[in-house]
Amino acid sequence: MEFRTRAIHVGQHRDPATGAVVPPLHLASTFVQPDASMTAPYDYARTGSPTRHAFEATLADLDGGGRALAFASGMAATRCATDLLAPGDHIVTGTDIYGGTWRLFNKLLLPRGIMVTAVDMTDLDAVRAAVTPATKLIWSESPGNPLLSITDIAACATIAHDAGALLACDMTLATPALTRPLELGADIVMHSATKYIGGHSDLLGGALVVRDKQLGEKLHWLQNATGSVMGPLESFLCSRGLKTLDLRVRVQSATALDLATWLDGHPRVRRVHYPGLPDHPGHATAVRQMNGGFGAVLSFEIDGDLTAARRVVESTTLFQLAVSLGAVESLIELPALMSHGSYDTAARRAVGIEDGLIRLSVGLEAFPDLRDDLAAALST
Repeated sequence: MEFRTRAIHVGQHRDPATGAVVPPLHLASTFVQPDASMTAPYDYARTGSPTRHAFEATLADLDGGGRALAFASGMAATRCATDLLAPGDHIVTGTDIYGGTWRLFNKLLLPRGIMVTAVDMTDLDAVRAAVTPATKLIWSESPGNPLLSITDIAACATIAHDAGALLACDMTLATPALTRPLELGADIVMHSATKYIGGHSDLLGGALVVRDKQLGEKLHWLQNATGSVMGPLESFLCSRGLKTLDLRVRVQSATALDLATWLDGHPRVRRVHYPGLPDHPGHATAVRQMNGGFGAVLSFEIDGDLTAARRVVESTTLFQLAVSLGAVESLIELPALMSHGSYDTAARRAVGIEDGLIRLSVGLEAFPDLRDDLAAALST
């Protein structure tokens, strides 16, 4: 079946008791056992629940994986993946990554003995050079956040496996509708389900998807031991969100391309970061590994300092000033102060996140309305 059909039907079986076309929401935290052997499929909701498993089944199928695990947040999912590591192990990661991931790696893992090296993931020679005998994980993000860099996932998978390491890919911005890293050789895919999978700014969640059964068992053991699982209501909403994921992402991506093209010709805009533009450094790679769209997040730099950029983001009407991304409403934010405010200032500027950088998450509003909203803000 096609992606869109599977998103509606896989894991989403009608209720045998009532015939309801939507599986029921199971809020139970504990399940009665037929005997003391604890062999029933469910016992305690931290270990698993019917509603969570239904969402996980759908997501695993869409990502081409053998198992998915749903978490309380995207950062909880990321932390679980890093729990595979021990002091003395080494992570190679990108410079264009979510600020919360940077904080986890540099402010929590590094002081606890896990080494971290950040490189430009678009430079495969730099990735190879960063790998050491202690490297156990390469963590990539494509498109990157907030500069929308594109990583060659298949090439990075080869580098990781040659070193005996795992490749994990944060696919929050692409979603399985546009990129499926497991099919390109990656070992772990992470999604912040808060974003496109939920799609409506009304839930918090994350997920890991893997191909390998043993790796899935290890991650589930860590998840159960540490307890950061997705609740049943969030799982129910994520299952609903997956049903329209493909439709939403493709419409949003088309509008993002129109806005990027328009901004690219605006006199106040110095540079636009969007892989759908032919002059983007990662455009050819994006064409090869993204499935018919380039995502709905873009960023641009304006002439002027932080004050000027702040004036722009505080002047829009349809673009609401907020962190996060991936929902039906369009959002605007200032990475230097907001999504990447956890970076040390020098580290932020060193990786190209300038004071005048503005990030957009394009929603489902009409292109002319969003264009006019930005035009008015840029005229301030």
